[in-house]
Amino acid sequence: MEAAKEAGALLSYDPNLRLPLWPSAVEAREQILSIWDQADIIKVSDVELEFLTGTESVEDEVAMRLWRPCLKLLLVTLGEKGCKYYTKVDTTGAGDAFVGALVGKIVEDQSALQDEKKLRDLLRFANACGAITTTKKGAIPSLPTAAEAMQLMGSA
Repeated sequence: MEAAKEAGALLSYDPNLRLPLWPSAVEAREQILSIWDQADIIKVSDVELEFLTGTESVEDEVAMRLWRPCLKLLLVTLGEKGCKYYTKVDTTGAGDAFVGALVGKIVEDQSALQDEKKLRDLLRFANACGAITTTKKGAIPSLPTAAEAMQLMGSA
């Protein structure tokens, strides 16, 4: 694993839990988690998630207990219900884009501060701007145009 990582390989890990093959459940959990920080992509089933966290739930907050900063993708398969996935999101600039878009629109039309429908529309636009920045790297390069925000809003 170390040699592959040093060579730039993307490491994927699927623990494929088979408890009868382990001396104990404690040993299985310890050994499975012992190499967790070396993987880029980890796939666990809903059963494995519950086993590794000790919680009978597949909710996001439970899955995030397995998240590590080194991960690029964490997958939780749910059988016939599909899967959940968790990934790094670069939020640099998202707040700035949101506030900038909101203030810019309020400057254009200050009556929005007294009109709930207008304010909701401005907030929706600002949310779209913030959301778009999370899809690109960096604060400035990720700032969207008004047209990009409107396009996203149109598709929502």
